[in-house]
Formats: sequence, C-alpha cells, structure tokens
Amino acid sequence: MKVTIAQLNPVVGDIAGNLGKVKTVLAQCSTEKADLVVFPELFLVGYPPKDLLERSWFIQKVDQAMNTLVQISLEYPETGLVIGAPLPTGRDTGKSLANCAVLIYQGEILFAQQKSLLPTYDVFDEARYFEPAIETQVIQFKGETLGISICEDAWNDPDFWPQQLLYDEDPIRKLADQGATLLINISASPFHFGKDELRYNLIRNHARKHKIPFVFVNQIGGNDDLIFDGGSMCFDGEGNPIFVAPFFKEHLQTVDMSISGATIPYRPFEKIDAVYQALVLGLGDYLRKCGFKGAVVGLSGGIDSALTATLAVAAMGKENVLGITMPSQFSSGGSVADSKQLAENLGIPFEIIAIAPIYQAYLQSLTQHFEGKEADTTEENIQARIRGNILMAFSNKFGYLLLSTGNKSELAVGYCTLYGDMSGGLSTISDVPKTMVYELAEYVNRQKEIIPKNTIQKAPSAELRPDQTDQDTLPPYPVLDKILAYYIEEGYSVDEIVELGMERETVQWVVRTVDRNEYKRKQAAPGLKVTSKAFGVGRRMPVAKKLEY
Repeated sequence: MKVTIAQLNPVVGDIAGNLGKVKTVLAQCSTEKADLVVFPELFLVGYPPKDLLERSWFIQKVDQAMNTLVQISLEYPETGLVIGAPLPTGRDTGKSLANCAVLIYQGEILFAQQKSLLPTYDVFDEARYFEPAIETQVIQFKGETLGISICEDAWNDPDFWPQQLLYDEDPIRKLADQGATLLINISASPFHFGKDELRYNLIRNHARKHKIPFVFVNQIGGNDDLIFDGGSMCFDGEGNPIFVAPFFKEHLQTVDMSISGATIPYRPFEKIDAVYQALVLGLGDYLRKCGFKGAVVGLSGGIDSALTATLAVAAMGKENVLGITMPSQFSSGGSVADSKQLAENLGIPFEIIAIAPIYQAYLQSLTQHFEGKEADTTEENIQARIRGNILMAFSNKFGYLLLSTGNKSELAVGYCTLYGDMSGGLSTISDVPKTMVYELAEYVNRQKEIIPKNTIQKAPSAELRPDQTDQDTLPPYPVLDKILAYYIEEGYSVDEIVELGMERETVQWVVRTVDRNEYKRKQAAPGLKVTSKAFGVGRRMPVAKKLEY
C-alpha cells in the first residue's frame, strides 16, 4: 500500500483553512496514485482546540466540513484519507464528543476509530472534552487490515516502560491481536527536547514487537505555548525505519509500505539545535496566527534580550523586528553599545530612549509619600515598569507584539518585575534555563558573531542600582538551574535534592523562593514549552498555600 504522510501545520479553529490544506494535499498526491493519505490528530480543528469544543456552533461547522470532505473524496476515487476530527459519540451518557480518526473513501465514511486513552497530565486535558472509545477495531481497506490509533493510544506499551503505565489497556496490542496488517497512529505530540528519540524508539518497538509495519503521522507548528515538531515516520514489520520526515517543517511524502528490509539513517536531534528550531517555529507561528506583523524587543545589552531578538529575526525577518534600548543613570556604557552592536549585526531598526528624566519625575512625585523610607526594590522596579510602559506604547502604536525576555531561571525565583520586564504578549524563552541561554547564544554564533561577545562574557545584571549583578541575589546559575530542574521538572523534595549532593540551605532558599513567586507566574505572558515541565498550563500550583520544607 502507498501511503502519503501529510505532516502539516493547522491553525486552531480555522476549519475552512485546514480543510483547504486537505484539498491541496489530495490534489497533489493523487498524481502519485496514493492509496491512502494520513493527516494528524484533530487536524480538521487544530490541536489543542480546548473549550472551542464546548461551542455547539463550532461542532456544527465540523459536521459541515466532514460532509464537504466526503464529497471531495468522490473526486479522488483511488485514494482514501484518514483524518482527525471531533465527532459526536452518539451515546446518551458521558461527554458528547470523541476524538476520532476517520477513514473516508469514495464519498463515504467507512470507519471512525475513537481515541481510547485520554491523557489528563501535564499540558493535556482531554477527559474534559471527550469520551474514551468503548471498543478498538480494525478495518479492511484495499487488501490491508488497518489498525488505526490516536496519539496516546501508542504510549501505554508495557514492554517500553513497565514501571510507568498510566492505563489498564494497550490499544496497539488489541489491534495486533485482531489481525492488523498495517498500524497507523495519527498524533499531535508536543515537543520537548529529547522527545524525538523517545517517540522513535516507542514506535519502532511496536513495529518490532508485533511484526507489523507502522505509520506514525505527527502535527507540526506552534499553537499558543505548545510546539509540535513533526518527525513523522514509517517502519517495516521488523522495526526498520523506511521513512523519517523532517522536523519543524511541513512535509508531504508518499511511502510504499510494502518495502521491507530497507533502512535509512536516524540520528537524534542535538538538544540545542532542536530547542533553537522549536523556539523559532513557536515564535513565528504565535505571531502569524495571532495576526501580528512583527515584534518589539527591549534590548538591555544582556544575553536574554539579545537571544530573544535573534530568535525573532529568525522567525519573522529583520525588517519585522524593532529593538529599543532604554538606558538609565545605572546603565553601563557597554549596555547601550552592546545593544547597538546587536541591532547592527541583526540588521534591525533600533531606537534609544533614555528613561532618567521619566524616572526622576516618578521619584519627585513620590518623595513626600515615601519620606523616611530607605530606597529599596521599589525604586528599582519603577525603572523596569517605565521601560515596560514605553515598550507597550510602541506595541500599541505600530501593531508589534512585545516579547518578554525573561528566562526560566528568573521566572522560577521571581527575579523579574510584574508590569515591568514581565510586560509582553509572549515570553519567548521563559522555559529556557539561564545556562541553556548561554548554550543557545553560542549556537547562534557558531558561524559568525551575531550576539556580541561582550554580551555573552559579562556578568548578568538587571542594572537597576550601581554595580548590581544577578549573583548578588541568586546562587550561581549552574547551581540554581540544577536545583530548579530537580524541583520543577522531576518533582523532587528538598531532602531528595540534598541527597544528590546539593547544599541544604541553598536548596531550601530556592524551593521557598519558587513557591513564593507563584503569583507572578500566574500573571506572566504565555511562554513556549521546550522542557518536560514548563510554567503555564502544564504546571498547576496554588498561589495561597503553606508548605513545610
């Protein structure tokens, strides 16, 4: 059987636009005489559609689009298609919808397999909207017995991770036991670094174990905070890869699944390369899908804002990124010079707006109210908020999205100012630890210097008071990031982290500070997820709480 892999980038909610993509693909692959075209999970509505699924008018539009697809299929009588869509369950109890993989052929819906395993961990909340499948079945099509599953259905393999099974059933095993001769999994599997190799090994293991060829089709693109990296793949019945799609880009490929024994080389993505490409894709899609024509970035002369601006240029082009530096009396001469050099290296428009006069006006207005009080972080934060207001003014006036430039380490411990440097519509690197920021900067400069060397080498500083550096307040970033990874991503306790060789006093300070600053993160701009546990929808912590450490 010749199967066309349609690894595409849908827009959530854009049923007409996504349907248009299907039409284009069918017209293109019909010349290759494909037997079957396979699209990703919930492709018709984009993933994740969230509470759009609770709007009856939205589901009516899905129904209309499905009827259109059925009619379109008559124009391609030699080709069937498998597509993901939310469909009514037809049952009187439970949720009214199911996450379905639908097989359409010659003007008819031949089959619809509902998703069996509905994830409710991390960023997933599918049980909120869908009912699980009552049964898992195969379908005869063009001489093959198709075993069709959806994303999570492939992730409960007891041989692959016997200690971590979340469900009682293995849908892939059920399909194999029913005589499937070709396994198909349509997916919307979001990116975090290292996940490409995990997926590859998972799907290959299914093909090897069941001795059945396997087709895996994944979505690509950025939808809000999630990034989908693609990496669709096909294996023969021995678990040999016969096709692996590119990552982070749309790709259409017709694969002859009767091929056996042929192998192609597979190399896992280098972590920093993968994170860089994910951030560029996620940032560009967020801007385009939200209707922004460009981005504005506050350039401090530091490495975080430099990296953010560099990513924005890679995503949108230099003509669509504006850099603004806003020196105060505490800014070093190098900050303005480094910002200007970065803007020249990137070729972006650049503005300098001094904030000292505005800052003095603030202080003068507050003098009598603050009489007898020592200067503290209040006065420091006023500077950050002045800068945030200036940047938002440019965003409003020119229709550019303001990109917040804080990294994960800062956001974790609250080393950021509400309504100041946290201002913005997207926090591009909020899931990138500070140590990884340095790795990404070196990656950016691998061929030529884009981020000035001085920006990378100088001590990080908010420059809100004389001679300030981050390390006046925070542990060294290598230590901080290691503790944060254990606490946030692994969920370890203070005692467990200390047992790994970390100093108890430092660990306790970091953990308390993380928990104390939950209120700031509740008000932060959405951030692009690149690690296994990002701040945002995948980490739901109470703000008002009391914990013992």
